[in-house]
Amino acid sequence: MSSKTTQQSVTVIGLGPMGQAMTTAFLDRGYAVTLWNRTPSRADALVARGATLAPSVEEALAANEAVILSLTDYAAMYDVLGPAETALTGRVLVNLSSDTPEKARAAARWTAERGAVHLTGGITVPPSGVGQPESLTFYSGPREAFDKHRDVLEVVTGRSDYRGEDPGLAALFYQLGMVMFWTSMLSYWQAIALAKANGLTAADILQHATDTANSLPGFFAFYAERIDAGNHVGDVDRLAMGMASIDHVLHTNADSGVDTALPAAVAGLFRRGMEAGHAADSFSSLLDIMQKAEA
Repeated sequence: MSSKTTQQSVTVIGLGPMGQAMTTAFLDRGYAVTLWNRTPSRADALVARGATLAPSVEEALAANEAVILSLTDYAAMYDVLGPAETALTGRVLVNLSSDTPEKARAAARWTAERGAVHLTGGITVPPSGVGQPESLTFYSGPREAFDKHRDVLEVVTGRSDYRGEDPGLAALFYQLGMVMFWTSMLSYWQAIALAKANGLTAADILQHATDTANSLPGFFAFYAERIDAGNHVGDVDRLAMGMASIDHVLHTNADSGVDTALPAAVAGLFRRGMEAGHAADSFSSLLDIMQKAEA
């Protein structure tokens, strides 16, 4: 049997930075890779390495059962695949585009109606982490498709965390990480802005910022157990104490001439908790406020 007949293969649609990194990882592992991108020139370097650029979406889909989608969002998926929907039958679409859980569920229904299978992916690393054994991607959707194509999935990231049949779960886990990442990074920018306003540099506060971030896992574990038990007793901390602290943070930023939008938003949330009667409770009681959208 020739090596060509046994070579693993995959299609990648979308050649932004993530698509480029994924294609490179597949080529590094010896995969035969078929590509399609709106701007064909983005494939030039990958074609030089041995990838095949399909002249149409239909031909890219026809080349392989496993199709990796690396697009801006799910709307882009409809734009790209909609005109080629007759070629979707029998394909497994591994959608690594970012979007909401509800849009992932809708995409799974749309895909199934066209005879294909949709696996939602939530990749947790930037392009530089693609293909690394310690990197992680969440997946959800039909278990059979996940198991069948797991070798392909684990080229993208070394660890594939299957979260269940619900196609929205991988997108949810991705968004859980993003809400923490963006908010945490903004808090770091806020600290740097405050430091610079007081004559310090980002390098001056780096160790303190790192030590603070490294302390958080202990707090996560401590509060997770209490929260799941419904325990917001103010025996270790109290919301009123937190309110005083965040007021000091807000005034320190204001006194330093730094933008206060972020600390003001945090102070506003604490204040709503106080007004709801949680002053003597743990500040984890803010969950009661956060779990309900404001009217």
